[in-house]
Amino acid sequence: MAQRYGGKYSPDGKPAQQPAKPAQSFRNAQVDPVGMRANLMFVPPAILTLLSLNDGAIGLALGLAGAGLWTGGAFLLREGLKAEAAFGARKVARKPALPRKILAALLAGTGAALAAWKAEPGILIAAIYGIATAGLHVTAFGIDPLQDKGAEGVDDFQQSRVARAVDEAEANLTAMKDAALRARDRKVEARVEQFQAVARDLFRTVEEDPRDLTAARKYLTVYLQGARDATVKFADIYARSQDAQARTDYLALLDDLEQNFAARTRKMLVEDRADLGIEIDVLRDRLQREGVHLDQN
Repeated sequence: MAQRYGGKYSPDGKPAQQPAKPAQSFRNAQVDPVGMRANLMFVPPAILTLLSLNDGAIGLALGLAGAGLWTGGAFLLREGLKAEAAFGARKVARKPALPRKILAALLAGTGAALAAWKAEPGILIAAIYGIATAGLHVTAFGIDPLQDKGAEGVDDFQQSRVARAVDEAEANLTAMKDAALRARDRKVEARVEQFQAVARDLFRTVEEDPRDLTAARKYLTVYLQGARDATVKFADIYARSQDAQARTDYLALLDDLEQNFAARTRKMLVEDRADLGIEIDVLRDRLQREGVHLDQN
């Protein structure tokens, strides 16, 4: 049945409903760093395996060995790209313990060398193809971070504690996102992503000053574990019944969590500024006692 238009310029004169404001900027939202180029690295070993099936025992063995090394390199490359993205997202981070991208380049080069040896036996030819492949791999994907970032003057033990806590918190956020996808509701997915952005603000604040870990620990563990469990339970219920009340309650829970995480982040920033002011005042008093006069302007 036709429905009468009731917008701003209709005879009734009712203003049209304003569109919803866009959600908070997802400045901390994470994009999957594994792109098409990395996924294409699984194609050459598949082709090499097919081409080796009719090359006899030795040719098949060399082909399978090369394909296996190439496949292992492709998996290492994926993990290396993820580790590099996590390193880049943090202001304070340790270099990856295992240089996965460099190892991936070496495995790809070795696989290419075996493939070249299968086609045309010879050390020189195999070495040329292997070195060229490894070089092109490094050119296309780069190498792993080889130095720590922003860790100067930070206690190693405290930084390790923060890294473990943040890794656990990130795992809970990932579990929340995966569970939200099962609900098949775009608004729910967007709200979970928005909460993730606010939570990661807290993570970055703790990473910059590991002394904040004590105050933020229950947010990184207890609250996020509870949010994860609530998201899993909501997704199971909503996927089966499309319960509108369950959806409303869950979105209200996300609102409360987001406000609490944002408030905790603001409070820690204020406390950090207060600590800095105290340290500056102490330093000024010490300098004045030693006869150094500072310009207060």
